[in-house]
Amino acid sequence: MTVSFTAPTLETERLILRTPKAEDFPALRAFFASERAAFVGGPVEDERSAWRILADATGMWVLRGFGSFIITRKGSDAALGLTGPWYPASWPEKELGWTCWDEDIEGTGIMFEAASAARDFAFRTLGWDTAVSYIDGDNTRSIRLAERLGAVLDRQASGPHEDDLVYRHPKPEAAT
Repeated sequence: MTVSFTAPTLETERLILRTPKAEDFPALRAFFASERAAFVGGPVEDERSAWRILADATGMWVLRGFGSFIITRKGSDAALGLTGPWYPASWPEKELGWTCWDEDIEGTGIMFEAASAARDFAFRTLGWDTAVSYIDGDNTRSIRLAERLGAVLDRQASGPHEDDLVYRHPKPEAAT
């Protein structure tokens, strides 16, 4: 039996955001095996656990009709990271998440560009009324990105993990 679904591809000035595929596994595996994944459940030592992360990202599209996008540069299909709407059954609220797999793109604005497109997709296309980002308090790069996106710390909200900071994203003007 084949399960099929139609998912959008988003395009920005420099990027293509597309659904995950099996060919993204080596990049995902390398990121999640590294200390860079410490704020998102890593490092993950075994291949099986890393594969499940990719399967979760892919399955969200089938189960929810939305999910995270793989970030690629125009003209290259190499996976640089992941961003997009995320809402597992155990999450208190719908989240806009991101992970930067390629440290060479840090500080280039690529993650901001990708997360902005994903946020706009969640509000404008999916019709979300609100979105949060759950961030470890020690993850300063992620906090800076959330703030650059216009998100503000919501001290009244709680995340799926005890120590999560919850950053609430404003609705883009055209989506209000």
